[in-house]
Amino acid sequence: DLRDIWTYLRTLTPSNRVNQTHDLRFPYGFRILVTAWKWLFFTAGPSPDAAATSATARGAYLTLALGHCGECHTPRNFLGGPKSSRLLAGGVGPEGKGIPNLTPARLKKWNDRELQEFLQTGILPDGDVAAEAMGEVVRNTTSKLVPADLAAVIAYLRSLPEIADEPK
Repeated sequence: DLRDIWTYLRTLTPSNRVNQTHDLRFPYGFRILVTAWKWLFFTAGPSPDAAATSATARGAYLTLALGHCGECHTPRNFLGGPKSSRLLAGGVGPEGKGIPNLTPARLKKWNDRELQEFLQTGILPDGDVAAEAMGEVVRNTTSKLVPADLAAVIAYLRSLPEIADEPK
């Protein structure tokens, strides 16, 4: 994927625009804090599971690497690091709103057709629609997936361990 992106970028005419400087509030502008945060929370991407089917492995790649679904759907600790033991288990988002659990604990209520329909259109089984950030994800990302990739994402989500919602 990166090779293809790089090949495409090399076809574009360079811009003369100067990059903007980072304007971060105190203390976020100190790079040493980023180093400490990475030491505490950064882990390399998931390694393929030898027992995973090729569709499940493709779904993990699309969900975690390209889709970054865990950035919203994985709860955070008090320092903003992801709670890796609750991968994709939902929680409270940065705006204080609930982010749904994507593990089978929640998704077992939906059949594969309902999940595919939601990822393509943003329409939930009850007729409600994805709004705000998830609406953008559907509009700009998941609605563009080919059927095989949608099936792979669903297969991956179905393969996750069931993690109950956190008590409110």
